[in-house]
Amino acid sequence: MIRVMVVDDDAMVRRLLRTILRASDLEVVAEAADGDEVVTCVQAHHPDVVLMDLRMARMDGVAATRALAAIPTAPGVIVMTSFDTEQVILDAVHAGAAGFLAKDAEPAEIVAAVRAVAAGDGALSPRAARTVMAQVSAAPGVAGRREAAKRLAALSERELDVARLVVDGLSNADIAQRLFLSEATVKTHIQSANAKLGTSGRVQLAVALVVARER
Repeated sequence: MIRVMVVDDDAMVRRLLRTILRASDLEVVAEAADGDEVVTCVQAHHPDVVLMDLRMARMDGVAATRALAAIPTAPGVIVMTSFDTEQVILDAVHAGAAGFLAKDAEPAEIVAAVRAVAAGDGALSPRAARTVMAQVSAAPGVAGRREAAKRLAALSERELDVARLVVDGLSNADIAQRLFLSEATVKTHIQSANAKLGTSGRVQLAVALVVARER
């Protein structure tokens, strides 16, 4: 069973997420009301996935995500956001978020994202992808476009095809269907592309393409 931790400073939100997750046979092993509780809770309960609010009083979700990244065998972090500030989105990407969800995401989308991140695939729904990529593309002062484009030259044509569909927010299953590949092959292409680009996960892979103005 997939073990999930919920981090949000709103008790009602935590209760709602707990209900949604348990209804889909996902185990909620811990909850936290602020980012400064996250590392201790993760070390005590060993969740596979953390649903992380971005805006909290003492330590925000970006700082908590960054702190988790330093832990061996860290859980995957899904950031839950209203997508209201581009800098927060960019900071969450760089902190190592494995996925993004809108605060008003449907229950099925939340469950699917948790399962995808637990499987190591990352979670970037079409809606989240459009918003995150628009923020990245519009962000002033995004450096290294020439270097990013140079690194993309190392990808095979098929790896680029797969990565472009990741930017669009397609799941591995959808990409496999679109390109007439197996899901295992899609996952291999994503892993290979990440290795060549020095990125981690589908979110950073997608951002790398946008920074290079590939999409």
